[in-house]
Amino acid sequence: MPKSKDKSSDKPKQKVKKDKQKLAGKKEEKKLKDQYDELQDRHIRLKAEFDNFRRRKAEEISRLLQYDGENIILGFLPILDDINRMIDSEDASNESLLDGIGLVQSKISKYFDSLNIEPYGEKGDKMDTDIHDAMLTQSDDKHEDGTILDVFEKGYTYRDKVIRHAKVIVNKK
Repeated sequence: MPKSKDKSSDKPKQKVKKDKQKLAGKKEEKKLKDQYDELQDRHIRLKAEFDNFRRRKAEEISRLLQYDGENIILGFLPILDDINRMIDSEDASNESLLDGIGLVQSKISKYFDSLNIEPYGEKGDKMDTDIHDAMLTQSDDKHEDGTILDVFEKGYTYRDKVIRHAKVIVNKK
């Protein structure tokens, strides 16, 4: 007679197997929960770090804009000092005052160069309505039509942007 397996002996084995599966499932669940908690914690920290970064950058930009002109002012202070010395000079002759004015003009030109501020608008240039304002027109047969005959105020560009148009007298035949 063939040996029959005792069904009662299979039940404990199945129960042990199910218990092992439950235990493995719980371990896997705990592992996944721990990973989830770690990722959530990392997400919260990254979000807080980004919020702090954004706040610091906003404060930095605010400070920069608030004190934006400080370097410009610091550059003009030595020029202002020279002008004050000329005014306070008691024994200045006309010649020394003219020399002082020339010195101040030279310092201003150098300072403008350092800031990329370029003057334009010279006698003999062609009139360009994008950068020149014609204040008057005169007729001069020696020059071509549309040529600048005289300059009331020079124009200035700052990094290729016109910040003041030149005011000129233009030849009109």
